[in-house]
Amino acid sequence: MDFLIALLNNSDALLHSTLVAATPLLFAALGETFVQRAGIINIGLEGILLTGAFAGMTASYFSGSPLLGLIVGAVSGLLLALLFAGLTVGLSADQIVVGVGLNLLAAGLTGVLYRGIFGVTGQALQVSTFLPIHIPFFSTLPILGSSLFQHAGLVYLAITLVPICTFFLFYLRAGLQLQAVGEHPHAAETLGISVKRVRFLALAFEGVLGGIAGSYLSLAYSNTFIEGMSAGRGFIALAIVIFGRWNPTGALWGALFFGVATALQFHLQALGSELPYQIVLMLPYVLTLLALMLLKTSATAPAALGQPYHRE
Repeated sequence: MDFLIALLNNSDALLHSTLVAATPLLFAALGETFVQRAGIINIGLEGILLTGAFAGMTASYFSGSPLLGLIVGAVSGLLLALLFAGLTVGLSADQIVVGVGLNLLAAGLTGVLYRGIFGVTGQALQVSTFLPIHIPFFSTLPILGSSLFQHAGLVYLAITLVPICTFFLFYLRAGLQLQAVGEHPHAAETLGISVKRVRFLALAFEGVLGGIAGSYLSLAYSNTFIEGMSAGRGFIALAIVIFGRWNPTGALWGALFFGVATALQFHLQALGSELPYQIVLMLPYVLTLLALMLLKTSATAPAALGQPYHRE
């Protein structure tokens, strides 16, 4: 009981940590929502996040500018996504195989480049990062002020993207065309919609958001780069897309759900929980499996998801 009371007393800090942890998941899940709505599964998202984290940190380290780091991270994600698009959309290669290869490529490449550029010092490098932006008036409100209105700008950007993506997908002609490509690509082609162009653009959008999500990890979350620091967030984002039923608003709730699980890791340990820390560390991944098991039978994916498109 004392432990629960301590947790409630720290609810403002828990809410703050939840938003911080949910932000990279939301960026990645929004991008993957667009891609899957267009009929593509990109499990290489994990590699895009990792590459974005490395590229963002490296650019910020040498330039001293986190903004330049963010741009470089987004470009690196875009390039990796275009590589995936060229192989799967352009050459009709298997999406799962290419995605796995992309993850392996990113893990190996970032590790080799990091050691080649910075050496093996055993110490984590510190880089220039995004400072919190205090929203006037709201940031001074009791309890919720520091929890909701004192974050890096990327947190606000991620939340702002949710209504923008929703409006695009469900109210604009281009969004409806993207959904048509994911449901009935051959019918969409007969209406004059270029299936390959739509899928290329969706993957490019995902690459930029994935690169930003990775840059957030190194420039606003941990302020450094560690090999493998994406730590499965790309795969969790894939689960969030299903959890959110391929809807940007659902992705927001899913990201917050897994953000709470991630934030609890730190707060349970800090408050002296008697649970073994291994169990606490497993929490987000266990919830991912449970969400997939419980939602598998009720969620309906785009009809052409994962199917390569061949013009007849």
